Amino acid sequence: MPDRRSPPPLTATEMAHRQREISISEFFLKNRHLLGFDTPAKALVTAVREAVDNALDACKEAGILPEITVEVSDRYGKSKVIVEDNGPGIVEDQIARIFGKLLYGSKFHKLSQSRGQQGMGISAAGMYGQLTMGKPLHIVSRVKGDKLASEMYVSIDTGKNRPDIHKKKQLRWDRPHGTRVAMEMEGHHQTGPHSVETYLKQTAIANPHLAITYQNPKGEVIRFNRSTNTLPKRPFEIKPHPYGIELGRLIQMLNNTNSRTLLGFLVDEFSCVGKKTALSIIALARKHSDRELSERSHPKHIAHAQATALHKAIQTTRVLAPRTDCIVPIGEDQLLTGLRKELAADFFTVVTRPPAAYRGNPFQVEIALAYARPGGGDVEVDAGGHMRKRATRDEPASEHLIAQKDEPVRLLRFANRVPLLYQQAGCAIAKAVIQTNWRGYGLHQPKGSLPIAPMAILVHVASVWVPYTSESKEAIEPYPEILKEIKLGLQQCARGLAQYLRRETHLHEEYDRRVYIEKYLPQIGIALQEILTLSDEERDLTIKKLDDTLHRSRTKRGAPHDAERFEDQP
Repeated sequence: MPDRRSPPPLTATEMAHRQREISISEFFLKNRHLLGFDTPAKALVTAVREAVDNALDACKEAGILPEITVEVSDRYGKSKVIVEDNGPGIVEDQIARIFGKLLYGSKFHKLSQSRGQQGMGISAAGMYGQLTMGKPLHIVSRVKGDKLASEMYVSIDTGKNRPDIHKKKQLRWDRPHGTRVAMEMEGHHQTGPHSVETYLKQTAIANPHLAITYQNPKGEVIRFNRSTNTLPKRPFEIKPHPYGIELGRLIQMLNNTNSRTLLGFLVDEFSCVGKKTALSIIALARKHSDRELSERSHPKHIAHAQATALHKAIQTTRVLAPRTDCIVPIGEDQLLTGLRKELAADFFTVVTRPPAAYRGNPFQVEIALAYARPGGGDVEVDAGGHMRKRATRDEPASEHLIAQKDEPVRLLRFANRVPLLYQQAGCAIAKAVIQTNWRGYGLHQPKGSLPIAPMAILVHVASVWVPYTSESKEAIEPYPEILKEIKLGLQQCARGLAQYLRRETHLHEEYDRRVYIEKYLPQIGIALQEILTLSDEERDLTIKKLDDTLHRSRTKRGAPHDAERFEDQP
């Protein structure tokens, strides 16, 4: 039998020889769950999301109305994803770095709203395909004005976190500009709330200017048409706000600045800091510093104790709130258009909260409610005051992203227009919805749970830097400032919903009374005919007048409410 004794202890020299640098690609290769590639089904959705997000960001930067084609095939656990867009294309020198290197991108150091943040999404998808199928990414891209497109097969050298180009050539492509990415991976296509279809449908809601053509593994083609030809405004880039700077970051900025005076540093390196505010910060820092600080102090010569005093002064000086032109919300009209295009419901309400900030980062919250699937037997009233029941149709709730009446509401969570499909329980959005008292607005809500109603709740958080709970960008950290804004928006929407539910209750009660009265109108007509000796024609005319009077009286009483009700209908 083999010797099972433990190996001998190592010496310090032997331990030193074992130490080596870990590549970022090697780390995430062993911890792929951190990037959202922990199961084949989730990996497929994540790969599609990363490719679509890249395409949307590129089209936004270039001012192009996005037209995206997504094709997914799935056979025996082996999936292939092809995403093609009409974006500006990628210059040949950058293709390998973008798709073959983690933490490489243009958005990490830029403070403006964007879908991507870390520069590792699409390259991580390629790395997952490389790990599970051993095949590189296949990229075709053409820049407008170039006669030929660039074709490249790229994988990642995980030991050195650098691209490995397998094949490269120029070819003819029928697109004038755009990019096509094909990747093979271990994947599993599924339906339901965590599917590619759900992700694309929610993306179409949050981006009404987007047109998507999707072909699923069955060969079925689904088209998500755009509802507007107006592109969202491009956000402006801002400098860091002083309230969001930690001491270590401040020391680093002092050492790296090109400004030659402390006054110039504060004005040039931060947003919302003018000369007057900068002088106030310096004067306050001088009181807490052992060494003299002045507006002419050289930033690179400031000692640690002086930097600490400066940081304390920044936090206690009143500075204007961050600028908000760096974030672009969807907008109430556009959000309502997107909801009505993709969801079938009776009542919609949308609220956009004023901009706020957390740790110096500006953000804005948008809330929307879509209540009641059509075909539930609800009462409707026409312009003449006549009431009737809608025909009941059985439509799967999952197709409309709205729950059944005995199910918890569906949450549609978005961050910078990107749907968040996983880790709902740990997300600030879910926590804010659960902490809201929905019972006060007429809904049933078990303790510590989502309310029970045929409703979808959409929450969109737009920010220059979304505080995700992990690198996979699936949930938002529940900062108090973000929770507060979401709850205030939910309460505002819930008040409109409560008014709608009260009107519905009154309408149903009136409909029941009217049905009861109409049931006896023929008997009333017969009794009047006998008492007043009316002919059959006079009897029928009398019944018709009574019925018309009933409808006219209802129209006069309820006209304003009916007008509001019809505005809520799609």
